[in-house]
Amino acid sequence: MQFDEMGNPSGKTLMLLPGTACDYQTNFATVLDRLGEKYHLICVNYDGFDGSGEIFPDMITVTEKIEKYIKDNHGGRIDGAIGSSLGSTFVGQLIQRENIHIDHGIFGSPDLDQSGKLSAWLQSKLVVPLLTSFTGSEKKKAKTREKLKSFFEMSDEAADRFMGCFAKFSPESIKNEYTTDLLTWLRDDIHVENTKVHFIYANKMGEKYLKRYRKYFRDPDIREFDMQHEQWLFGGEKYTAPVLKAIDEFMELAGNEGSMEGVQT
Repeated sequence: MQFDEMGNPSGKTLMLLPGTACDYQTNFATVLDRLGEKYHLICVNYDGFDGSGEIFPDMITVTEKIEKYIKDNHGGRIDGAIGSSLGSTFVGQLIQRENIHIDHGIFGSPDLDQSGKLSAWLQSKLVVPLLTSFTGSEKKKAKTREKLKSFFEMSDEAADRFMGCFAKFSPESIKNEYTTDLLTWLRDDIHVENTKVHFIYANKMGEKYLKRYRKYFRDPDIREFDMQHEQWLFGGEKYTAPVLKAIDEFMELAGNEGSMEGVQT
């Protein structure tokens, strides 16, 4: 595991937890410097994605390592944690388990999929080969690049950065990460005193995700954005700036304030 601390040493602590098959350097590349101007960042790379040669074990083992780091280095408490996609599972587990305390848990447009063992195995057989296919021919790379650019409004640079990230990690680590994420469940109606839960809702994902957010967490602060899944991290400033503004607003709230929910259904 890799924990790099950087940014504003006098700012509030904000942990950054990357998504599937990513390191924080790639996942948060477009916002790292700006977040660091205001916050003391704790940037995490999981086993299997930290350059150590280790294989990603499972979500709970990694959660335990994150908890230990927070206990050993921050007295068991941080101001905030933001999870990108799969990284949101770690945010949810850190809140649910109550072994450490987070004032603000920020969920970056996650799907929060959960399934049984057979379904997780079948899904991994379909998805993991796609995530590990970016070392193929130049023709295949070019086709994938154009799909990413079209769907997420990515630049060539951003598309190449993400394709390169997916291609450099062990397929076994990616398989373990993807599969155990599906097997790592959140209970319903999670509520921890003095912890506020915030969701970045990408409305192009579909309204079914709103139901999940409200199912797993009591009275979440949900902010709606007209974008695809995590588009604020690679789709250009028109997506990035509003989400960064919302993160600042999240971090300024008292931990146990009432909901400032931005969507109604």
